[in-house]
Amino acid sequence: MPTKTHGVGVFLELRKRLQSGLLIVGKDVARSPADVVVTGGDSSIHIRTQRGELSLTLPAGVTLEQGSCIPTPAGESSGEELHYRLRINVAQSSDKEASDSVMETLRAKETYCFCCQGCMTRLLEDRMFKRVLPLPNGNWNAIVDDWCCHPDPFANKKLLPRAEDCLLGDTFLLLARDGSCDQTLTEEVSPVGAEDSQDPKKPCRRLALISCKSCSSVLGEAVAPGTLKLYITQVVVEPAVGDIKPEASLNRSVFVERTIAARLLELSNSLSIFHFSVQTPDGKAFLLLWLLNSDSITASVPETCVGGERSISSPALHSPSPGAARALKLLYVACSDAGIQQRDIVTSWEVNAIGHPVVLPLKVCEELLQVIDDSNSTLPTSMRCMRSYEVAYLRL
Repeated sequence: MPTKTHGVGVFLELRKRLQSGLLIVGKDVARSPADVVVTGGDSSIHIRTQRGELSLTLPAGVTLEQGSCIPTPAGESSGEELHYRLRINVAQSSDKEASDSVMETLRAKETYCFCCQGCMTRLLEDRMFKRVLPLPNGNWNAIVDDWCCHPDPFANKKLLPRAEDCLLGDTFLLLARDGSCDQTLTEEVSPVGAEDSQDPKKPCRRLALISCKSCSSVLGEAVAPGTLKLYITQVVVEPAVGDIKPEASLNRSVFVERTIAARLLELSNSLSIFHFSVQTPDGKAFLLLWLLNSDSITASVPETCVGGERSISSPALHSPSPGAARALKLLYVACSDAGIQQRDIVTSWEVNAIGHPVVLPLKVCEELLQVIDDSNSTLPTSMRCMRSYEVAYLRL
């Protein structure tokens, strides 16, 4: 179903590295450039229009350079939007943001608890790992011939963790089962790739899916007897501190958005890659992502929410009108898109092997696409498309 778009009242994108920004005001909010006055405060920006003043709280260390906001041509969108360019100042310390990603926080010789993201039920006994090791990236089998001068020593072998190991994949954790799994987890064999089963080159294979016994959410797979593969979008991993119970889980869409955004940023920084192919476990491409920049700070306020005295904080994760927050800017194409230009893009990516594989359960792929489509729908008309791609932001 097509995503419903919203009338954008105010849209703001700041670029920390460039120390500049773009402000877009819908003409339902202000009719001419003279109707908009932009001033800055201590890590805040104030936008005054005929409807009243809108205050956006910016991340610490980011401030507007006073008097720098000037009108700029809006091009084909001049009938609907007013565009302004502005400059910002960024304190040095604000570039060093800590990551909440499980891949960044897991450490050896520290104790962690593992909970279902859906219902926050504890899934495993508290674990202290002797080793926390990264697995080779998803394409390692394809280049193993470049490492070895003799036949592939890893052929038909799985890389599995020892009893006190945690192995980190691009989107999952591998760890050993424990005695509590029988009470908290269920296992069900499910076919994968059934639609290709008539093709001898793509035989139907089966996955042993692991689910939460309390809420039935699929958490991952049993890749071998005694070994669990848990996707980072399905579990919450927190340090185990005494008898303190885990806090209530974030809204599901917010959790998926933040978890995947953080992981894409880590992969891009560590591997210097910017193209990602989101795939289902059977290797079928679902969504193509092109990371444009990771230093954006954005806010999008619907036209109906502009008016009166209001302040929108950063980040307002549970607010329908989020404040200015760090985000990744992406171009994307859904592989199911029927457009001719989009199909050409998908074919080009497949033929040229563009896109680092990011494997997620089908349901999570669908959730991610919904989050991205929702982001696209909140953008001004002039910002929603770039060439044959659509544009979206994932908040960090």
